[in-house]
This record gives sequence, C-alpha cells and structure tokens, in this order.
Amino acid sequence: MINTNKLISKFPEAQIPLEGVSSRLIQAGEQQFIFMEFENDTEVAPHSHNAQWGVVLDGEMEITISGEIHKLKKGDSYFIKKDEIHSAKIKAGYKDLTLFDQADRYKEK
Repeated sequence: MINTNKLISKFPEAQIPLEGVSSRLIQAGEQQFIFMEFENDTEVAPHSHNAQWGVVLDGEMEITISGEIHKLKKGDSYFIKKDEIHSAKIKAGYKDLTLFDQADRYKEK
C-alpha cells in the first residue's frame, strides 16, 4: 500500500496489471495522475498509448523510449509522445507520479 502520506491514500487504488505495485488514481478531466510504488524489481514489456509524463519521486528506473535508453533517478522526469513504443526496467523501491493524457488509461480497483 502506498504510504507516501494520508492525502494521497484518500484516492482510490488503480488497477495496474503488474505484480507488487501499489497505486493511487487521481482523475483529472480528460487525464489521469497515478502515484505508483514498486515493491519488486519489475519489467514492463514494450507498448504504446497516449502521451505520458512522469517524475521520479524515489528509486531508479531504466526506460527505453523509441529504442533510446534513459536511466532515471529521484528528481528526474520523462516524456513519452503518443503512440511511441516504450518499455521499462524498474527497481524495487521505485516511486513516481505519472500523468497520462488519457481519461481511461486505468480503472479504479
């Protein structure tokens, strides 16, 4: 469960199909903010969707966007254009805040 603070824990959990991920969903009109926290090392297979912006709150992630590898740590941010193929290797302890330019990217649990 996300323990970032009581304010965030008031939001509903999101249905994210990854093992060991805790999340909170903030619906913002035609977009969604997701707070995510990873208990385990996780690999996310190549995929695409609408645009995505994220900021690393803690931990480390290696993200591949259109074949280019980026190593991110606390304080770094990234942007993925609509339909751009991307994948990730996320280390246990990673936390981020991600904005999806899509109202229905994730559903509430």
